[in-house]
Parts: sequence; structure tokens; C-alpha cells
Amino acid sequence: MKINVIKRAKEVLEIEAQAIRLLKGRLGRNFTKAVELILKCKGRVVVSGMGKTGIIAQKFSATLASTGTPSLFLHTAEAIHGDLGKVTADDVVIILSNSGSTEEMKQLLPILKKIGSPIISLTGNTKSILAKYSDVVLDVSVKKEACPLGLAPTASTTASLAMADALAVCLLERKSFKEKDFAFFHPGGALGRRLLLTVEDIMRSGQANAIVDENKKVSQVLFAITRARAGSAIVVDKQGRLKGIFTDGDLRRHLESDKDLPDRRISEVMTRNPTVVNKDMLAAEAMRILQAKRIDEVPVVDKDMHPQGLLDVQDLLKAGLV
Repeated sequence: MKINVIKRAKEVLEIEAQAIRLLKGRLGRNFTKAVELILKCKGRVVVSGMGKTGIIAQKFSATLASTGTPSLFLHTAEAIHGDLGKVTADDVVIILSNSGSTEEMKQLLPILKKIGSPIISLTGNTKSILAKYSDVVLDVSVKKEACPLGLAPTASTTASLAMADALAVCLLERKSFKEKDFAFFHPGGALGRRLLLTVEDIMRSGQANAIVDENKKVSQVLFAITRARAGSAIVVDKQGRLKGIFTDGDLRRHLESDKDLPDRRISEVMTRNPTVVNKDMLAAEAMRILQAKRIDEVPVVDKDMHPQGLLDVQDLLKAGLV
């Protein structure tokens, strides 16, 4: 049978969008109670479901765990075959089930009550056995599925996912969960690198950082830069305090107009009072400074202006911050 696929796709999206819009009118005391119940949880939030709804439950549990709420997923069928041992009275159990009346549910709920775990349900049937056993019921029912047969979970799983996300985001904000907290749970990703790396983690130091006296000749400084395999040199006074920086940009500017440049003192041609950063600054913040100033290198100094290292834009690129 031929169909207009674009027209049909738009109908599917509208059905699912309507399912989410209907949820807004159902938010009230029960939703607030669910958030407070989870916030007071001394154990973990155990999220349970099976089938397509179970996949939504897994995603919900993963979202909670990554945003500061300890959580685990419990397959509803596996729960009644030994996995209920994972649940304690200190936990809060959230069950996702459209019908709320499966055979597994009938066996699971009485045991959960004996354990003493509070139960929050996301269900499409507020008169189901699941709803009756729940301490808090969140209605995620839909008028119809997007599936023309009314069989494949589509709008119903979308509604459950949206309600679960609403819970997770409200919990995140109530806990004052910040970017740095999110990065703590995602150290291997780009966000972790952006929010956890400090300047000290990636700055050049030791032999890789050319530090020269302000009275050195330009020719000597160029040798020091070459030895360090760097693109610049930090210039200091006799007390070891920062006086300036000499970059390849400085070299090019003076080389064009000064034939005696190699014999000049570096203090005559360096950039004075350069932008500086400290080693404890986030590397991402340092990157923003380099971009704003349109520079490629910046000295890393302590509070007394003694150089501790050099941060080069190439090092930030290698660290994956761009």
C-alpha cells in the first residue's frame, strides 16, 4: 500500500507532541511529592520496567545517575527471579508501565511493600494494580499510539520519557547540580576535559619552557626557543620575575625593519606586560582568554609574577578543548 510518507511522518510527530502537551495539565501535587520523595532518598533510586518501557526506564536511570542521583535499573521480570535482592527499604522504586497490570507486576508489588520501599509509578492506567500499590502516581496516559494498529508503544513511551526527563531536570536543579558536577561523572568525554582540566595539567614547563634573562641577545633567545621546541620565550629580570614575552610574531615584526636584530637585547624587542594566567585556572577559561586577546601563548605565573610555565594554543588543541 502506497502512502504519503511525509504526511504520515507529520501525523506521527503531532500525535507524540500532543501526548507530551497533555502531560503539562497533569502536573501538580503528585509530581512535587515525587520530587521530594526522591530528594529524601537515603539509598538509590531503583527504576524498573520491561519491554519498550523498560528501555525508557534504563535511560531514566542513566540520566539520574549522571546528574547526581544514585540509581540502578531493575528489569521487572528479573526482579521476581532474584534481583529484588538489590532493593532495600532506603531505596525509592520508580516503576514505568503503561498498563500497570502485568502478571509480573502482581507478583512484584506485594514484595516491594514488604521491603518497605516507597513506590512512584509512571503509568497510563491510574486504576491499575500498580497505581493502587504506589505512594505517588504520575499519569502518562495517551489518547492513542502513533502506530496505526495501536499496538507498538510510540506515543506512550514518548510520554513516559518526557515525564521522566521532567523529574530528572527538577531534581538536578533542586540539588544545585552544576556543570563541574556533571563533568565529574563524565571525565572521559569532551565536557569532562573542558571542565576538569586546569592550566597546570597541560602547560609547558622545565626544558619545554624557554625562560631567558632580559639582558640576553635575541640570537641567544632564539637558540633557547629552538632547544625548548617552543614558539616563544618568557623574559625575566634578575629576581626571576616576569618582564615580558618574545614570540615568533615579535621576531617577524622586528626582522623586517631591523638588520641588527640578532644583536639587540631581548628587553628592547619583547612584548612587555603580557597577558598571564595562573596554574589553577581552568584550561577552558585560559582558552577563552587566548581567543579574546588573539594570542597563541601566555605565561603561567604565581602571585609574585614568577613564571611557572607556558601555555600554548597548540597544547589546548591537543587536549581537545577546541
